[in-house]
Amino acid sequence: MNSFTFRKYIISAIFIIVFLLYLGRLFYLQIVDMSYKYSAENNSRRYVTQYPARGLVYDRNGKQVVYNEAAYDVMVTPIQLQEFDTTEFSNLLQISPAYTKEAIHAAKVYSKYKPSVFLKQISAEMYAVFEEKQYKYPGFFVQTRTLRKYKRKIGAHLLGYVGEVDDNITKINPYYKSGDYIGVSGIEKSYEEDLRGKKGVNIYLVDVHNRIKGSFRNGQYDTIAIQGSDLTTSLDADLQDYGEHLMQNMRGSAVAIEPSTGEILAMVSAPSYDPGLLIGRARNQNYQILMNDPHKPLFFRSAMASYPPGSTFKIINGLIGLQEGVLNSNTSYTCTGGYNYGGSKQLACTHHHGTLMLTQAVAQSCNVYFCHVFKNIIDNNKYANTNESYNKWRADVMSLGMGHKLNTDIPNELNGNVPSSKYYDKVFGKDRWKATTVISLAIGQAEMGITPLQLANMTTTIANRGFYYSPHLVKKIKGKQGIDARFTEKHTTPIDTSIYNTIIEGMFGAFENAGGTAYALKVPGIEACGKTGTAQNPHGNNHSVFIAFAPRIHPKIAIAVYVENAGYGAAWAGPVASLMMEKYLTGKVTRKPLEDRMVLFKQQQ
Repeated sequence: MNSFTFRKYIISAIFIIVFLLYLGRLFYLQIVDMSYKYSAENNSRRYVTQYPARGLVYDRNGKQVVYNEAAYDVMVTPIQLQEFDTTEFSNLLQISPAYTKEAIHAAKVYSKYKPSVFLKQISAEMYAVFEEKQYKYPGFFVQTRTLRKYKRKIGAHLLGYVGEVDDNITKINPYYKSGDYIGVSGIEKSYEEDLRGKKGVNIYLVDVHNRIKGSFRNGQYDTIAIQGSDLTTSLDADLQDYGEHLMQNMRGSAVAIEPSTGEILAMVSAPSYDPGLLIGRARNQNYQILMNDPHKPLFFRSAMASYPPGSTFKIINGLIGLQEGVLNSNTSYTCTGGYNYGGSKQLACTHHHGTLMLTQAVAQSCNVYFCHVFKNIIDNNKYANTNESYNKWRADVMSLGMGHKLNTDIPNELNGNVPSSKYYDKVFGKDRWKATTVISLAIGQAEMGITPLQLANMTTTIANRGFYYSPHLVKKIKGKQGIDARFTEKHTTPIDTSIYNTIIEGMFGAFENAGGTAYALKVPGIEACGKTGTAQNPHGNNHSVFIAFAPRIHPKIAIAVYVENAGYGAAWAGPVASLMMEKYLTGKVTRKPLEDRMVLFKQQQ
């Protein structure tokens, strides 16, 4: 091989190597490294998510409670950004240049290629001005959203609010992206998948100035946003509004349920707040203000507060005593002002009632009577020991929905507490306690802790003569047949149906008989049944408690009311319940002076 031929091969090899290097680089850029492709696509196309409007919310009578209003988010795609006048841009959106720089940096950290929220929820006026100048700021565009709005300032805890998703949610649920919104509390949270709808996307062609020139391939790859499903709730908006009006200066709760269905008619948690405070750009600021409020308006007392049931619990011991055969309607005990036990110890009664039978003891709320009843239940000779009889008593109590979650559709419901025999074994020692050791349970005290929702549900169970449906707020979802099966499942108690009538007669007497504790609260023209309660509070004045249902036959409403630190049940909780029942059953209130007295309540400590 001569030198010329050798040089020819060398030069050819160099050309081949150079060609292969170019080919390899081209392969890497087009197949392996997609950044240039993404960059080119993102520079010529804009992917705009179409956010569906959330489903609307109505009350049981078809009145709109929650609706939507348009809002606008300024979005940024970092890869498309070009140099621009930061000061002019910031003045246009009424933000600081520092915010502009920080927000762009955060967007780049999230993704250079994907759009993210730069500025949330600008006004329609600001959007109109920005739209005119948008061509000067490639990489920015505006995306339409919707904000929740409220017809009335009611039901904040029930309805809940919507907030921006965090990283924890986007990691576990691919539906959500940074900047998306999700139900955070109330039915906004529990019915999120129904309310949120389904996102769509529009793909646009844009020019070098970031101006839309038309749809990509005539919208062939666009998808349509599907609006969320409307909810019809069981809430009576007028009753909820009225309950919040009555309790505006109180701390406590009022829960009303339709006994025949378990549908929640009203669920007042006082103090409450305007649900409109937790929407828009001011939400975070307002949330902190509410969080720091010493009256704790964000605390959902109806489902989360745990109180002793007080004397309202006497009717449960009456039911169990009748079921266990240690009591009948003619059983009598004499009250001389207190129940003596353990030597010199005495559990006091509010009055010297004299000799009473069961219905009278219920109507007049005699502590002494029900101490005797409870002792006879726990000391029943048909059980081998105290633990066995107590466990049976506890099971019966819990069968009425007390001391455990009711599987409702309202988030954050708590269990409450009906103390177990194991707890008392731990405190007093096994076989070292008896009925008189825990005699306060006779009148709903000691370690008993019941939520207002559970107490209202217990009242429903009595009104139904022995059964309940899990309380729930939503009765219809647009596009779906029926409601969740768990809300149509009947929960029955082991207590014989006929037994309830004796207790109900006593509750009726509380309103109807001159000596009844609720006699002054009688609802005009309505046969109501009720029970007062005064729950002892180690941290201050006693709580005022009241339960009731009406009418006596075929009841349409059952209600439980707590007013914290307010004393006797007939003084404050009773009037709230009585007025709300009148309002619901008749559509009006005739006892204006009583109503005014509730509104002028001054909270005690």
